[in-house]
Amino acid sequence: MNRVHLVLLWHMHQPTYRDPATHRYVLPWTRLHALKDYWGMVRVLRDFPKFHATFNVVPSLAAQLEEYASGKFSEPWFDIAFLPAEQLDAESKVVIIERAFQINRDHLMRRFPRFVELFERTQHSEKDMNAADLFGPREWRDIQLLSQLAWMDEDWLATDPVLMRLGSKGANFSEEDKQELRAKQLELLRDVLPEYRRAAATGQIEISTTPFYHPILPLICDTDIAPISNPHSPPLKPPFQHPEDAREQLVRARAYHEKLFGIPPVGLWPSEGSVSDQALDLAIEQGFQWFATDEGVLGRTLGVGFGRDGAGIPENADRLYSPLRVRRGGKEITGFFRDHYLSDLVGFVYSRMSAPAAAEDLHQRIHAIGERVHTGRPLTVSIILDGENAWEYFYGNGRDFLKNFYKSIEADSDIQALTVSEAVAAAGDTPTVEKIVPGSWINANFDIWIGHQEDLVAWDMLRNTHDAYTRAARFHQEGAAGAPSKEALAAAYESLLAAEGSDWCWWYGPEHSSANDAEFDAFYRTLLTEVYLRIGLDVPDELAEPIKILPERAVVLAPQSYLHVRVDGRESTYFEWLGSGLYSADRRGGSMHGRVSLLHEIHYGFDDDWFYVRVDPFCESQSSLRDCVFRVAVRASQEVRVLVRLRLGLVADLQVEVNDACMLGAQQFVQAAYGQILEVAVARSLLETEGRASFQLGVSLWQGGLPLDVLPAEGWLEVHLGTDSFAWPRT
Repeated sequence: MNRVHLVLLWHMHQPTYRDPATHRYVLPWTRLHALKDYWGMVRVLRDFPKFHATFNVVPSLAAQLEEYASGKFSEPWFDIAFLPAEQLDAESKVVIIERAFQINRDHLMRRFPRFVELFERTQHSEKDMNAADLFGPREWRDIQLLSQLAWMDEDWLATDPVLMRLGSKGANFSEEDKQELRAKQLELLRDVLPEYRRAAATGQIEISTTPFYHPILPLICDTDIAPISNPHSPPLKPPFQHPEDAREQLVRARAYHEKLFGIPPVGLWPSEGSVSDQALDLAIEQGFQWFATDEGVLGRTLGVGFGRDGAGIPENADRLYSPLRVRRGGKEITGFFRDHYLSDLVGFVYSRMSAPAAAEDLHQRIHAIGERVHTGRPLTVSIILDGENAWEYFYGNGRDFLKNFYKSIEADSDIQALTVSEAVAAAGDTPTVEKIVPGSWINANFDIWIGHQEDLVAWDMLRNTHDAYTRAARFHQEGAAGAPSKEALAAAYESLLAAEGSDWCWWYGPEHSSANDAEFDAFYRTLLTEVYLRIGLDVPDELAEPIKILPERAVVLAPQSYLHVRVDGRESTYFEWLGSGLYSADRRGGSMHGRVSLLHEIHYGFDDDWFYVRVDPFCESQSSLRDCVFRVAVRASQEVRVLVRLRLGLVADLQVEVNDACMLGAQQFVQAAYGQILEVAVARSLLETEGRASFQLGVSLWQGGLPLDVLPAEGWLEVHLGTDSFAWPRT
């Protein structure tokens, strides 16, 4: 068994949401993630003192956390959430409906039945009904409080007397209850950054940094780097080339980090793991000693691949599980390379498993690397991912998973969890290269940020704005009449640096989408607008036009007729599923990149005795489904799961679980077949829907004991009963 040095890096990041003109926070996500994630992710380590980890804190996030901690911040959603219900005007009520329910419904909202009830009432209200008429003061007050309580840290909810009382009360809250919760939020916000300082002072964590506003450094240096990573990437003409801005983003990051945490940062997580020789030259110049990126960049640099076997052990594992020195101009910086497979299991897969099973699976996979990869030196396994975005998909916000995992690693004498700097010191002989292939953690290229026409429009606007700023700065230097003041130029440059952040182009193009697409788009253009206003120029008309083409959301249709289905795994006739209910989602990614979409849509419907479900995979995913398990789950008075196991593309086994217990003799209650589609029929008598107005349906796809995909991605599809939905009971 080779000793394993486990490097776990949690990347903490939100873009700047503070409007440079009004100083108001246009979106609340920094505050809400601070309450739910930033404090608790560090605090949980107190119980596992032998487990060392690295936290990357982006300066533009930390600056917002400082302002929230001061209590002197302006955030409209915070103000409205704690405004007395009797003082809510019609506009505030519209904001509440838009904001309050932007939360994971299956794991965060469902902890509070009253919250679910109020949300469902908004979904079933008349489409043309004014938001102000939906509820009375008592209901508005409950929505206000629960929308904030649901974002509080999991451990605080279980231990703090005020939060425990509010959680137990559940409904009919008073204005005094709201003010108590407001005070608790401000208390927790004050504790976030001190918790990082405390953990760092003990040596249990290392804190690294990122260029100040989270820009893609290689692209800020020169957008012509993009076609080098991907020859099919459309070039920006003329290119954006401002290495002086890239240097400034690093200079500001180091200075701010030292001011905030007392020591300069040793390590750098380049935004989105984006590296190039030019970017690393700047990092070395500024004194950084280590950086981290993805295995894809390492593979292209070394000219090797890291294909996995059935157990997830990569080819060329000795190359992946070793740091790499990059020598530039006689100086060096050490690189660490994210195990993409293990990191994505945490980010996208383990949320679909029980916490103990997921933690044990990850522990055993890391242990197996030590058993099977023999190099005669310690193996450095790097797991790097977002520290906030994954947890809402986990039961209990992922805390049980983390606690189980940390405990198992502490108990394994063959694995040692180290900070990155500790891993540098413990690595022994480290291979050296003089060049690195440019790329990011996503596909080892920059396509997410400059690979689509919307991205190019955004970069065009940024380049044009920068040109205008540069001319204004030159006029100031020359003492020209009417040139902007030094203070105006400084404010303009601040907005320009903020506009260079990676987050805006993350949402442009076809890869990602969220409920806030329009707001992200508008804020990016606001930052550029502020540059023109500060330097005294007319704002170009193009900045008034949205860049983002908003995507189509999920199509959800209720059944339009009763069905007559022959369960044979194919659409036997055109009329067989005509009139069925439909769930067909836009499968583009949300805030995180990497979720694999194999399942396309669900059809469902009824006859007198059966509930029918049809699952359509994407055509291009058919070859991936030859050996897998479909799970069709129906949650009514009891939860019924139908497990359809495929072997070589054929149904090899059919199993039914009722409330987690395997049911014998299920064939009389369930039918299933797979061809190009999966068809399942579940007997009405098995579902026990009597007296219910609806039940829930979910479909997931599993392989090798791990979940690959799920529909709906957010949890469950509500299936309404009654003759209006062509469902039981019939008249």
